[in-house]
Amino acid sequence: MTQMRKDIFTDRWVIVGENDGVQPRDFRFEKFTSGTGFCPFCEGNEAATPPEVFAIRNRGSSPNGPGWSVRVVPNSRPRLRIEGDLGRRAEALHDLMNGVGAHEIIAETARHDRNLHELEIREISDIIRAYIARIVDLEGDTRVRYVLIFKNYGVGAGALTISHPISQLMALPVTPRAVKTKLMIARDYFALKERCIYCDVLQQELKARKRLIAENEDFVAFAPFASRFPFEMCVLPKSHSSTFSRISAAQMENLARILRDVLQKLEQRIDGPPYNLSLHDRPFPRPREGYWKTIEDDFHWHIEILPQVFPITGFEWASGFFYNPVSPEAAARYLSLVPSA
Repeated sequence: MTQMRKDIFTDRWVIVGENDGVQPRDFRFEKFTSGTGFCPFCEGNEAATPPEVFAIRNRGSSPNGPGWSVRVVPNSRPRLRIEGDLGRRAEALHDLMNGVGAHEIIAETARHDRNLHELEIREISDIIRAYIARIVDLEGDTRVRYVLIFKNYGVGAGALTISHPISQLMALPVTPRAVKTKLMIARDYFALKERCIYCDVLQQELKARKRLIAENEDFVAFAPFASRFPFEMCVLPKSHSSTFSRISAAQMENLARILRDVLQKLEQRIDGPPYNLSLHDRPFPRPREGYWKTIEDDFHWHIEILPQVFPITGFEWASGFFYNPVSPEAAARYLSLVPSA
């Protein structure tokens, strides 16, 4: 019999199947291919993109030229633009503002044919360094309240036009509703128990170990109790922290290790499914009326990895429920069979 499980972080309900006989052949998806045509994000083609806003470069190399390992440029067709003011206003009963923010492309490597799970730990650490540098820089822009960093891998996850390994950054003038829901639930839990809800769940997962997928000194990856998608994963720092940009150099390396570990597990066991990866960080502290002061204690940054191996249908869109045919416990058992690389 299926189960209905409630997501403690979002109050969302999920219908979970009981399929313990997981096999890769049960899922069908289009394999990611790196493409062979001209790529503006490859080393040597820097003139084909807007000027870089950040890069990790070899000593002596020049901006907007070869010699980089990670390069960040504005999206040439941005959904939000850095220029202008917000112009908050009303239109009858509706709220309206200008599309001000930022939309950036993070070229994760100069090599077109190397995906994130194939990079060295040092290379993934450099990508994390680039994330942090851009978050810290954009925090200085008072128009921005939240920076969302995400990666779409494969056509089924939305990587439709760019085959080079990239992440994307969106700087937003508002906090996304999905994040705000998590913030409010975390705040209410802390007000009731004076503990972080994420820390409590983390300790429970470490003790039970039935949904654990990977672990190292600083991070844990597990299948959430109410996973929306088959093989969904959450990566949490073991030490409480509300703010991603505060991680140390050692933590950065261990985050790179666990990310490569779990993405290699997906590649080896599920034949490299499309996935969406996203960073869930706290919003920038812009104190105002109603702003709560416990956010440092009640929120815990984390990364979500959502493999897209089962289609979202009208039921999910209409109800807000999700149907996951593979239980998180079965998914964790299946993925954890793969030893760390």
